[in-house]
Amino acid sequence: MSAYTFQFLGTCAADFSPRLKGDCADCFDKNARRASVMMFNEHFLIDCGPHCMDSMRIAGVDMGNITDLFVTHLHGDHFNMTNIGILAEACMKKNGKPLNIWVSEEAKIPESDCITVKPMDKFTEYDVDGTLKVTGLRANHDSKACPQHLLFDLDGRKFFYGCDGAWMLNDTYYYLKNSRLALAVLDGTCGDYEGDFRIAEHNTIPMIRLMLPSLRTMNIINDSTEIYLSHLAPSLHKPHDETAEIVRPMGIRIAYDGLCGKV
Repeated sequence: MSAYTFQFLGTCAADFSPRLKGDCADCFDKNARRASVMMFNEHFLIDCGPHCMDSMRIAGVDMGNITDLFVTHLHGDHFNMTNIGILAEACMKKNGKPLNIWVSEEAKIPESDCITVKPMDKFTEYDVDGTLKVTGLRANHDSKACPQHLLFDLDGRKFFYGCDGAWMLNDTYYYLKNSRLALAVLDGTCGDYEGDFRIAEHNTIPMIRLMLPSLRTMNIINDSTEIYLSHLAPSLHKPHDETAEIVRPMGIRIAYDGLCGKV
């Protein structure tokens, strides 16, 4: 059965460290996160924000290898049209084909010779390249930003990307029933405390604690699922190593910039 290989190229919410312009300008650091971006299977990218080019440069990624960009929503820390244009030109130069941009159907993105827009209706599965399929799911986030969570299916192995969205909306939750996810990346914006005003669009660690048993009950996750928290706001969390220890008893991991894996 096919596998997902992946690398987190950014794992931050929007409170970026000033160190990104100082001692971390040319390296990854677990406590100086860049805007959330994830690459998988070498030529698929989730989001392309303000730091995407720096992240790819540091990781040694050939931009021309990226054939498809999946956009979770249009907020500036996830969607930067200048960087997307650079990515699209690199794709066209290397492959002679435009970059495919998969985006929620209500989002309006201009096409060009280098960009093909792929509008996604919610809860409709689309074929990406003959092996990978993608479905956009409703997300509990700012509706003006045209948000969507993403469910990928690679020969029956499923990967859920749910950053920038709190809990799960009812129809998304039931759509995922019996998914037996191989990989799940969940929003972890807020830290290990209660009372945050952001709970209508971002998760706290106590919310994750409550969510995981229900996801198991619905057979969305199981003991084989690799679960990561990403999209962390450093100002709302303890340092990376301490945060990783907090969630370790839950059987999940804290993502960090540069982290690679395979499931």
